Parts: sequence; C-alpha cells; structure tokens
Amino acid sequence: MRCVVTGAAGFIGSHLCERLLDDGHAVVGIDCFTDYYPRPVKERNLAGLHGRPHFTFRELDLSAGVPAEAVAGAEWVFHLAAMAGLTRSWLDFDLYNRHNLTATHRLLEALRDSPSLRRLIYASTSSVYGRYAGGDETLPTRPSSPYGITKLAAEQLCRVYGEEFGVPVVVLRYFSVYGPRQRPEMGYYRFIDALLRGRPITLTGDGLQVRGNTYIADCVDATVRATQALPGETFNLGGGELVAVLEVIRKLERIIGRPATIERHPPRRGDQLATGADISKLTRHTGWKPTTGLDEGLARQVEWQKGLL
Repeated sequence: MRCVVTGAAGFIGSHLCERLLDDGHAVVGIDCFTDYYPRPVKERNLAGLHGRPHFTFRELDLSAGVPAEAVAGAEWVFHLAAMAGLTRSWLDFDLYNRHNLTATHRLLEALRDSPSLRRLIYASTSSVYGRYAGGDETLPTRPSSPYGITKLAAEQLCRVYGEEFGVPVVVLRYFSVYGPRQRPEMGYYRFIDALLRGRPITLTGDGLQVRGNTYIADCVDATVRATQALPGETFNLGGGELVAVLEVIRKLERIIGRPATIERHPPRRGDQLATGADISKLTRHTGWKPTTGLDEGLARQVEWQKGLL
C-alpha cells in the first residue's frame, strides 16, 4: 500500500511509520514541527526512518493547504497530526483550532475526490468524552477542555465528509498511550525522568485519577488493523488495564529501585478524572486485543529513558 502518515515525527506517528515500512508498505511522512515540544526531540524520533527504502518525508503545515502531490496515489492515510495537551489549549485556542480542525479540513479537501483512497484513519482522543471516559462508544461526548473540543469538531468534520463525499473515514479514540518516545510533557515520561534524576515528582491533583493505559506497540497494531474496518465507524482504543496515577508511581519506584519524592499541585483545568476504554467493538471488528501489560510496558519505557540521560 502507498501510505501517508501525518504527524510522522511525533510519538505515535514515528512508530506507525516504522511498522508500515516493516510490513512492506511505502510511506510518505508529513510533519510541520509545531513548537509544542522541542524540534530536536521530533528529529530524534525520525532518525531511524531517514534513509529507509520506501520512506519519504515532507515538512508541511497542513493548515496552510495540502499540495496535491503530497497525497497523490495514497491508499491509506493516517491523520495523527495535531496540537496536543490540555493546559496550553486554554491559553491559545486559535493555535489548537488551526492545527486540529483547519488542518483536518484541508486534508479532507485534498482527499475528497481521490480515486485511490481506501481508508482515512483519523486519530482522535478520549478527551472528547470529558472528565469521565469509561465505557464504550455510546458514551456522551462532553469535552472538558478546548483541546477536546477541537478534536471532537474534527471528528464531526470527518463524519460529514464521509457522508457527503464518500471519504472512507475510520475514527480511533486513543486512551493514554505510553512507551518509548512518549512526549516529554506527558505524565509517565515526567515521572520516570524525575526518578532517574533523583528529583521530586510533580503531581497535579490527588493522584487518584484512573487511567486506561495503552502501550505504543499495541496502539500502532490497532491503528493498522483499523484499515480493515468499515468506513464511518468510530472505535475506542485502549489497553484495558486500569490503574490510578499514584499506583503508576509505585510501580516505577519498584522498576527503578528508588523511592519517589512527590510535590503536590492543584488539578489542571479540564483534566480527566477517569478513563477506561471498552474495546469490545474494536475487537469484534478487527480482532485486535492489547498484548503488553503495564509493568512490562513501563519497564521498556524506563530503559528507553535511561538511554536519553
């Protein structure tokens, strides 16, 4: 297949590009290197891709328009590019609207008359459900942050282009993905980095927030399998293993062999109090199930972060 991956320099996108290449597909990776975290981190994510046969990289800002040649002949398009994070979305809504909604619109416009397109996989988020995201896809969508609002709006845009123009869209709502290359502002990365460096862990809220954790390889496998799902479907994608944030810190203490010092801070605006994906629909449609337990996945992330020090 000829594949396009937007957000190719990101955490999930870089892993997805590697998986597609390993499976024998040709991949065009697209990224605009937003300033959400440092460009050198994203360049490091791409390091293993440059020079691989059948991989091409293009630095493009989708919100400014999608050149026809960038998606020409694409059969599978994975739209992972987005402005992530809750906190900053309260401060710069225009930026989130641009990279999450406008960019999605530009991509849909570029693909709407494509004769080769078989699937467009849109990467959404559990944040579309709001503070409590536990259950299946029938849960009401009540985003509790501007970030979640822009992602839900982009979902709806995909739905409209599917209904009006036949764009074969499948929506995946990711739940708390972790593992090697996790973004440096994400919780598990920060916890591990603090423990490895002997520094205090900054904990927002009471630590009793529950997360359903998805290891990166499981997330990528489900994303690839979603190309076989029927257009118009929406799926929750999670690891099925629920744990409170404080318990994650205790697990990391055991893995690293060092006690944590915790500095408590007020909750973040719009933070989710509980997430846990019911993945039964995704399993029925694609046969996918997660295979990596949290202890194993955290140990792998710890080893990767040790290599960064």
